[in-house]
Amino acid sequence: MNRPTTGTRVTIRDVAARAGVSSAAVSLALNKRPGVSEQTRTRILRVAQDLGWTPNTAAQSLSGNRTHTVGLVLARPARLLGHEPFYMDFIAGLESVLLQERYSLLLRLAGSVEEEIDVHREWWQGRRVDGSLLVDLRVDDPRIGALSRIGLPAVAVGDPSLAGAFPAVWTDDATAVGEALRYLAALGHRRIARVGGPAPLGHSAIRSRAFEESARSLGLDEAVVLTADFSGDDGSRATRSLLTSAVRPTAIVYDNDVMAVAGLGVATEMGLTVPQDLSLLAWDDSQLCELVRPRLSAMSHDVYRFGALVAQRLFDVIRTGTAVSEAAPAPVLVPRESTAPPGRRR
Repeated sequence: MNRPTTGTRVTIRDVAARAGVSSAAVSLALNKRPGVSEQTRTRILRVAQDLGWTPNTAAQSLSGNRTHTVGLVLARPARLLGHEPFYMDFIAGLESVLLQERYSLLLRLAGSVEEEIDVHREWWQGRRVDGSLLVDLRVDDPRIGALSRIGLPAVAVGDPSLAGAFPAVWTDDATAVGEALRYLAALGHRRIARVGGPAPLGHSAIRSRAFEESARSLGLDEAVVLTADFSGDDGSRATRSLLTSAVRPTAIVYDNDVMAVAGLGVATEMGLTVPQDLSLLAWDDSQLCELVRPRLSAMSHDVYRFGALVAQRLFDVIRTGTAVSEAAPAPVLVPRESTAPPGRRR
């Protein structure tokens, strides 16, 4: 079947002429609306496919339909984004679904939560996005109420207790923290510390509470040091503080892989051998954990798959106005060479 001249966009009129129907019939068939028979719809769709027809998303946007764009605002310094494997894998997972749906991701960095609210409001009211993702949920997050009131279609990436009326996609951090502590306790560790992320973040609060409760139930001595961000610099400072304390821990759990790698460097700097003198366990397993020596044990979850799941739920909201909150598979323990019974040579 001959196609229009190369470089010329195939239009609804082209499809109508080839199928022998009106442009109105083509529009009904392509938009899955009633008004044409199934036989005619099938013929139109076959012709459209043969001609290589694709939707004109710009025209759809101008007519008040879809923008074919979703928004993501990250309230964090630009210099840290490229250092964090989590968000690189998360965005890759999002894009895997956006590609299938022929959608684009509109990404913006913001200096504060208040600025993030303004960006989402501007995008939604200016018809620049069909929906948005809310990440790094906080305790009593001001975004939840402000963006609910303007009717923004969105999915909250975090525990349902933090998401308000928005559907949520999350991992069971509390259960994973308990698994990590039980593992270290079974190795014989009694003094276990945690280097956590910023206190205002909801998942930091959830992990801190679970860490304290699990340590108490296991009869462990515990300490928590919260950082200002998830950078290697903050991970180094927190580790140094713990290792120079009067009662030094024999194991440390980190809230991400970057801080754990930095902690390994500090331990080496201070003349400690991992895992003989100190066991280290990272969250958010990544290639970083396998590239260092010794390789870092980690609480691992498929961040790429997590991002894809978040995108799928957002499309549920865009299409139907609602979505069911869903828990992603919980992080699982991956033991490697950085954890061992205290004082034992491998």
